[in-house]
Amino acid sequence: MLLLGLLSLAAPFMLSGDPLALDPANRLQAASSAHWFGTDMYGRDVLTRLISGARTSLAVGSSVALFAVVIGVFIGLVSGYIRSVDGVVMRVMDGLMAIPGILLAIALIAVAGANLLTVIVAITVPDVPRVVRLVRSLVLSVREEPYVEGAVAAGTRVPLILLRHILPNTVAPLIVLASYLASSAILVEASLSFLGAGLPPEIPSWGNMIAEGRIFLQLRPELVFLPGTLLGLTVLGINLLGDGLRDELDPQLKQRL
Repeated sequence: MLLLGLLSLAAPFMLSGDPLALDPANRLQAASSAHWFGTDMYGRDVLTRLISGARTSLAVGSSVALFAVVIGVFIGLVSGYIRSVDGVVMRVMDGLMAIPGILLAIALIAVAGANLLTVIVAITVPDVPRVVRLVRSLVLSVREEPYVEGAVAAGTRVPLILLRHILPNTVAPLIVLASYLASSAILVEASLSFLGAGLPPEIPSWGNMIAEGRIFLQLRPELVFLPGTLLGLTVLGINLLGDGLRDELDPQLKQRL
């Protein structure tokens, strides 16, 4: 996972060719010293496109996780602590969760157009209710703790109570959820690109590579297996990273282990 991240960051300095450069005379070439993983059906270097696709996938996954957590934490804290707005907020969240996420993403992309920012927003919107429900449930349990009641009795302002006494108790569960959201966003982006409803073909993406390579599956199976393998390993690595961080940052769980 660390190696993939480093390759993605260093891609502009390491790549010798343009991932969009067409070379029809050298299409579907086998691996060679000039092209380590060969070329695709348009003569583009497969290795260059794999690394560029990693940048796209990691950018989508990290952005979706960050935006969903930030928005969801704010709404969840307010909804769980202020009872007067809880009913309205949760009905809105239930309405969003009732719509399949990938269908909502396709609808938003169809309205706003296919680009990287639209894809990130379209995947983030269905994920926000998951964060809201988790944070709200944690707030409802933590707000009954004696130290929170003591802070209320001492006249501490609500924003300070939320930030100092309640928010720290949501860190460990949020890390696990954020890792799940990042890996899920990568899979959803690949699925949308595979279906032709995600990123446009000019943006290198593992989903686009799988969609284009499936036509030549019998002739060049690595055009599908290489991006598919990287996609699976990336999702697995993000989930394992989230579990490891949760174990290290949760003192009670670490003590039990």
